[in-house]
Amino acid sequence: MRAAPVVDGAIAGAVGTTVLNVVTYLDMAVRGRPASSTPEQTAGKLADAAHVHLGPEAKAPNRRSGLGAVIGYGTGVAAGALFGLLAARRRIPLPVAVGLLGGGVMATSDGSIAALRISDPRTWGKADWLSDLVPHLAYGAAAAATWRRLRPPSRRG
Repeated sequence: MRAAPVVDGAIAGAVGTTVLNVVTYLDMAVRGRPASSTPEQTAGKLADAAHVHLGPEAKAPNRRSGLGAVIGYGTGVAAGALFGLLAARRRIPLPVAVGLLGGGVMATSDGSIAALRISDPRTWGKADWLSDLVPHLAYGAAAAATWRRLRPPSRRG
């Protein structure tokens, strides 16, 4: 018996998230750029908004770092699950699926950091946008390809 489309979508999202991270780390290695502090800042702002104390100042940065990564994985897996729900009974062309998945996760991430006033994407330069776009397109391509592999047309529905 096949897993539910939402589960297959979540699996596709997890694969996409792994690829997004690999592409991001390769970019850091090739260009020698530092890791982004955005995930930690997001975790900190969300913890503050939820009135969650992250512990003594010696441990709070580590907790923000860990929670930032978990939020990223959660976003990628949730986006894949949502895609699975939407795509379960229809054939979505691969380029459209890549755009929906990659663009959806990018819009969610960038919208969140803008709403939390961590960064303003309107002020980003070309290199900033490429550093954001390329890993999200890789996410979309990997998630869409995994979805297709898990749910070939003969097994959908």
